[in-house]
Amino acid sequence: MNDSTLYLVRLGEISLKGLNRDFFEKRLKNNIKSKLKGYRTQVSKQKGRIFFEIENSCPRETVEMAFSTTFGVVGYSRCLRCAKDIEVIKETARVLLQDEPFSKGVGTFKSITKRADKNFELNSYQIDCILGEVVHSEYPDLTVDVKNPDMTINCEIRDKAYLFTSAKSGPGGLPVTTAGKGMLLLSGGIDSPVAAYRMAQRGLKMECIYFHAYPYTSELALEKVKTLASLIAPYLQGTRLHVVHFTEAQLWIKQHSQEDETTLMFRAAMMKVANAISVQQEAMCIVTGEALSQVASQTLESMSFTDSMSEQLVLRPLVGMDKQEIMNLAKKIGTYETSILPYEDCCVIFSPRHPLVRPDKEIETQHYVQMEIEPLLEQAIKTAQVFDFGPDGKLRIQTN
Repeated sequence: MNDSTLYLVRLGEISLKGLNRDFFEKRLKNNIKSKLKGYRTQVSKQKGRIFFEIENSCPRETVEMAFSTTFGVVGYSRCLRCAKDIEVIKETARVLLQDEPFSKGVGTFKSITKRADKNFELNSYQIDCILGEVVHSEYPDLTVDVKNPDMTINCEIRDKAYLFTSAKSGPGGLPVTTAGKGMLLLSGGIDSPVAAYRMAQRGLKMECIYFHAYPYTSELALEKVKTLASLIAPYLQGTRLHVVHFTEAQLWIKQHSQEDETTLMFRAAMMKVANAISVQQEAMCIVTGEALSQVASQTLESMSFTDSMSEQLVLRPLVGMDKQEIMNLAKKIGTYETSILPYEDCCVIFSPRHPLVRPDKEIETQHYVQMEIEPLLEQAIKTAQVFDFGPDGKLRIQTN
């Protein structure tokens, strides 16, 4: 393809798959291409590698976003392809070295050659030495470090010669949708976006549910959650945000439950709604950002009670993580600064001063049934707003 740039994509866990490896590779290719929609892209495959040839009119930032947010990609590099002739390889290497990271001209490097074609006239060590000489001719201040180099120049001898520099890291994991579909409880906090990232890394496609209690929570709180949905959407291959208007249900719970159990009843009602919307959207599980003993509603007893309100499997990918670990991951994926904006969600606004920590599941289930809240929950489900975000994170459709 003329006027295009070649990229090499490294596969990680996908490479370990057996007879169904093609299924994972096909999904990975489709996921990447969906983020490059509108630009001509050709895909080819060789052992352990996938090559994407993308037209040059596609901005490099768009390409970077596509590879760096698509699960299944372990690493990626801009790649130059040339004839299997050592003089041509040398000239191609000089062109490659004009780009980062070598263009900075400082640090240490290593040459790494792999020969899939064992009939090539030179062995890997000989090619490494030649490429090292090329690097030194271009950047005399660079020094060789074979154990811990700052950068590498790579050459793979296959059907042709492929040259590329140090790979940029991808998120790893498995391609989204290969593990099915779930429903994420998305609050405005730090934890739930990280939970989405962790489950998407295992191949789970997710839609999101947010419970909005206007005017007790502001429209700014809703905008914050929509921003979080847009930030995680590229990792989720796009997502749908269901905004459930929960004010009447929360006021009902506050009036018809004991003060110390209101948070538990809120969570139980939310789980009922999440279960219903999950079934409607043909999801197979519910995902939450809960971590064991982080707050009163996240003790074993509390989680056991709220789980009983859902017929769907409830997954908690952060359950054993330390808060600092969660915060570090939130910073890495770019959601932390939005999550700490001072707009509280509905659970915080209505929290009791001394919440029940060790609830008895049987007793709390009886109290929940006695509230007779189901008609309000059914109405909340019917009036939910829907916001669709594309794989690029942009809002595509809003349904009132």
